[in-house]
Amino acid sequence: MSYRFVAASAFLLAACGGAQAADITVFGTVAAKSALEQIAPAFEASSGHKVTLHIATTGELKSDIEKGAHFDVAFLTAAALDDLARQGKLDAAGKVAVARSGVGVTVARTASKPAIGNADDFKRTLLAAKSITYSAQGATGPTMKKIFEQFGITEAMGAKTVIISKITAPQAVAAGQAEMGFTQISEIFDSPEAQLAGPLPAEVQVYSTFSAAPSATASDRAAAQAFVNALAQPAAKAILKARGLEPL
Repeated sequence: MSYRFVAASAFLLAACGGAQAADITVFGTVAAKSALEQIAPAFEASSGHKVTLHIATTGELKSDIEKGAHFDVAFLTAAALDDLARQGKLDAAGKVAVARSGVGVTVARTASKPAIGNADDFKRTLLAAKSITYSAQGATGPTMKKIFEQFGITEAMGAKTVIISKITAPQAVAAGQAEMGFTQISEIFDSPEAQLAGPLPAEVQVYSTFSAAPSATASDRAAAQAFVNALAQPAAKAILKARGLEPL
């Protein structure tokens, strides 16, 4: 029996029964890109609905929603969803907490993995690195700046930090723009040219929680809620876990 069939069968429990097929636009954060690209086809197969994924950073998607962009489901950080709910953009009653992700360290596929097992090793590795990188958008930048401050190395790291905006940290590392990068662990799983060296040490790790909710103006409220509910099913949780996210 194929994995696709098993997954589709499992998602059937969360689908819309005999409801008429609908087109659903899902705004999904880049941290969940590969997971959503597997979950959406399984949901389509079981429900008959058509899912269109629009993937970008949480900040970009939140801005689009605030400007009036049409969507049926948003899968973003919990903080962003809560803010959008306060603005009346989401149906807060339909929100589901889906997963969390920690920050990971990425290096080129051909590079040796650095010592990052504890805070002391991590500090030494940071100071020894020729260059590091992280995105100007999202939560990773503030997390790393806080760690630098905690370690007392803000000035030392500033001179060798490459801030990126158009590409991901794994892409920057793979392209040779930096020796080491930092981003959500799930994003590192998506890069064929970079590898996950490991998560940040437990002493300094910071998790981002991701939730999903239907739009307050969803084209088909029942179909949108069905997709949200499907994200909490065992089949979806298995996919999320395999792609570097921790299901809740």
